[in-house]
Amino acid sequence: MKVLITGASSGIGADMARVFAKKQDKLILVARREEKLEQLKKELHTKVTIISLDLSDEKNCYELYNQVKNENIDILINNAGYGLIDNFWKTDINRELKMIDLNIKTVHILTKLFLKDFIKRDNGYILNVASSAAFMPGPLMATYYATKAYVLHLTEAIYEELRSINSNVVISCLCPGPVNTEFNKVAGVKFSLKELNSYDVAKYTVKKLYKKKLIIIPGISMKLSIFLTRFTPRKILLKITHAIQHKKRNR
Repeated sequence: MKVLITGASSGIGADMARVFAKKQDKLILVARREEKLEQLKKELHTKVTIISLDLSDEKNCYELYNQVKNENIDILINNAGYGLIDNFWKTDINRELKMIDLNIKTVHILTKLFLKDFIKRDNGYILNVASSAAFMPGPLMATYYATKAYVLHLTEAIYEELRSINSNVVISCLCPGPVNTEFNKVAGVKFSLKELNSYDVAKYTVKKLYKKKLIIIPGISMKLSIFLTRFTPRKILLKITHAIQHKKRNR
């Protein structure tokens, strides 16, 4: 198998690379930080190609596709993304717009480009990395939560479109809760809930991807939390989420 992973320099992306490397899959790892990719490549005992690109720049998404379109990619993992925390009127609009570009436009473009190829040959896997944030509103992280809702809903819609034509292409969405990664430092948050181990999340996710699971939620407590949001009145859910985010920012 040949696997393309974006946001592969750290966190879940890097650990996904480690999981696939143990299976001797060939890897194409993409991120901005070339030195981090080089470090990761040295520890992986499989064939690894690294590509240093800032995928928040739309043209780089097309450049990436054009570089690898003849590589017969089997699995696309759209993992690149980041978050910010503060009241909506205080967060820097330029960082937010770049976040929207990376969290939404990059996923949208790469999913569409590779999906067309996968449909033509009637096989392939796409994993879009969202978040448990996709299931609820996110006061103090409004833009981030909204981007992840987009990723989840896009993935679900494509899943049904593929099912309706009896396609063998698989698309899944990873929606983890708190995970111990660099995301927390970039977003400026500290979770009050226990964080899951990134490698364990990656290993669990790959297992569920191969089982064609549409929505992948690691951890029993997070599955339960997301289930309970279905029965919680929206305004109460807003207050609860605001309180949780406030604790993250001030811990």
